Amino acid sequence: MDKHLETRIIHSHFDQERHYGSLTQPLYQTSTFVFGNAEEGERRFAGEEEGYMYTRLGNPTVAELEHKMADLEATESAVAFASGMGAVSAVLMHLLNSGDHVIVTRGVYGCTYGFLELFRDKYGLTYDLIHMDDESSLEQVLVPETKVIYVETPINPTMKVVDLEMVTAFAKKHGLKVVVDNTFSSPYLQQPSLSGADFILHSATKYISGHGDVIAGIVCGPKEDMDIIRMSTLKDIGAVLGPFDAWLLLRGIKTLGVRMDRHCENAAFLFDKLKQADGVTSIIYPGDSSFPDHKITQKQMRKPGGMISFEIDGGKKAAQSFLNHLKLCKRAVSLGDAETLIQHPASMTHAVVPEEERLKMGINDSLIRISAGLEHKEDIWADIRQSLLAATTQEG
Repeated sequence: MDKHLETRIIHSHFDQERHYGSLTQPLYQTSTFVFGNAEEGERRFAGEEEGYMYTRLGNPTVAELEHKMADLEATESAVAFASGMGAVSAVLMHLLNSGDHVIVTRGVYGCTYGFLELFRDKYGLTYDLIHMDDESSLEQVLVPETKVIYVETPINPTMKVVDLEMVTAFAKKHGLKVVVDNTFSSPYLQQPSLSGADFILHSATKYISGHGDVIAGIVCGPKEDMDIIRMSTLKDIGAVLGPFDAWLLLRGIKTLGVRMDRHCENAAFLFDKLKQADGVTSIIYPGDSSFPDHKITQKQMRKPGGMISFEIDGGKKAAQSFLNHLKLCKRAVSLGDAETLIQHPASMTHAVVPEEERLKMGINDSLIRISAGLEHKEDIWADIRQSLLAATTQEG
């Protein structure tokens, strides 16, 4: 019988009998593997025999993580990387050639934007940033060179939610591949493959880890493509995840379900409080019934997520004052940790994006992004409330 996702998060794939009855996945902290004889080594390097050779090419602990993530994202296979950007760059390099064109969600993560700019300048890759509101918005930028649609949903930090069924239907009509950055949701809240996406990636640093102690990335997708990525982009460029980091991720995943429930609960509570707060001029939260993409959120996400953005009255000066008055919440980029993290996107995560483009994305100097942590919700709100009061009083 198929198990519920909450159960698979803990139990899927791992076979204790293969590891001497160990309850948890062992850590294979080794750089290389010994062959029984020279012929065995030859067969493995020729791809004629399964087995491990060198941890840059594969490791049992990393493989456990990859199998787990493929199961949770409902794909055939997965490949782990040393960072989320290692995953982003690998899948795009696999799918694209010089001169190809990509359609990208406007508001994309700053470093993904930087990668696209780098490859535009060096290799003639072209791209269009659009809001992906409907098929006509995609049709307007479609060109013969288009090969990939790259989607973040919800988008960082504007929280815009993209209709994945609409995007994948358009992509199939035109023979395009769809890549979805699912970092903001985790597979617990959203499984893009069920909507037809071809590749799903994560900065596993965030919700997959959940503890702020790992840098990692994951790409999930068809086995044929994952095998090629493993033996080309991963092997030859070398953004390899170490066994210990993979082991930490496997440990973190076990609590993904309960963590995400708490993140979502706290975010919803903070949204209700921020609605009534002085000095807050607007709030962006997918769980808001008046949020433009609320119906899409309800259709494709289990819950609205643990992220909120809001604008503070007074611009950059007030935003930085607010950050500086925090006592419990942490001034830090990243997200999905046990601690509540708060940052200023215009000067931090999206600082690489030119101001004109940032404003088109909806990222102005007043915008603040919150990753709701696991603390008691009243304590989080008390800190935010006193910091808002201090910032707005000082500004006034």
